[in-house]
Amino acid sequence: MRAYLPEGAAATRRHPYSLSELQEAYRSQKILEARAVVCDSEHNLWVDLGEISGMIPREEGALGIADGTTRDIALISRVNKPVCFVITGFTAEDHQPLAILSRRKVQQECLDRYLKPLSPGDVIPAIVTHLEPFGCFVDVGCGIVAMIPIDAISVSRISHPRDRFHVGQEIRVIAKGWDSEGKLLLSHKELLGSWEENAAAFHAGETVAGIVRSIEPYGIFVELTPNLAGLAESREGVSPGDHASVYIKSLIPERMKIKLVLVDAFCAQYPDPPLHYYFQGDHMDRFCYSPASADRMMETCFTKDSAKKKSASYDTLFSQSSRQR
Repeated sequence: MRAYLPEGAAATRRHPYSLSELQEAYRSQKILEARAVVCDSEHNLWVDLGEISGMIPREEGALGIADGTTRDIALISRVNKPVCFVITGFTAEDHQPLAILSRRKVQQECLDRYLKPLSPGDVIPAIVTHLEPFGCFVDVGCGIVAMIPIDAISVSRISHPRDRFHVGQEIRVIAKGWDSEGKLLLSHKELLGSWEENAAAFHAGETVAGIVRSIEPYGIFVELTPNLAGLAESREGVSPGDHASVYIKSLIPERMKIKLVLVDAFCAQYPDPPLHYYFQGDHMDRFCYSPASADRMMETCFTKDSAKKKSASYDTLFSQSSRQR
């Protein structure tokens, strides 16, 4: 299968092309990528190819431009950014060779051959394109954008996707299926590990770093990792987003809780550590966040077979809980 990478991915070549490379790419219909430098008054995108220029006609700039379902701002916003394309022909402009390009054809091919065949639970690369209070928008291939809802970003709750991501960040996402409007549904939190996997890095008696994520009437939630937070007693002068040092009193797997003592909380501008993906495969049938000893179950089932297993797991859990009572 051809590689339908997000635009601007580290693995994608973006340096200038020779004329012979461009001619060979035209013959093979190889997908290329280069920087868009101008969007003219007619919303054609001009691309720096190196030895010659390239032009993406407006209606070839993106899926949906021709029928109006995609606005021209989608073309304007690509200026000074990488765009993917295939070469559809050569002509001349002011007696200089000019390559005619299509980004729309690449996106259609990516949609038909790569995205539409995805199964729930498939894991794919993505690049963060922009952030809104309700979710993170990502390029899932060739400039096609999908959204991760804020509650699917991590188990540890955040106030805004910028608490977890930044624009241009390369991440991994899980396909959940397609909605009735033809939009790809995504999740992310399942890749960040279970309660036990995250808690294994911490021990009672340690004082560790954290970030204050929320202030509740009954205490302060401090995030230790993106999929793990603990609760400390209330204290005045603490705000969400503060960095903190916390003493770990205890870890309680059966309740999925960590009891903390807030040593200090303060404003700081530390760089975000890279995300650690516990799951490195390309497909996940089922994700269980809860430890086996937990009195409640938190899991995601991506396939029908996993849903059946989920039902059986709940039956087992109910029986165990009944015996404990």
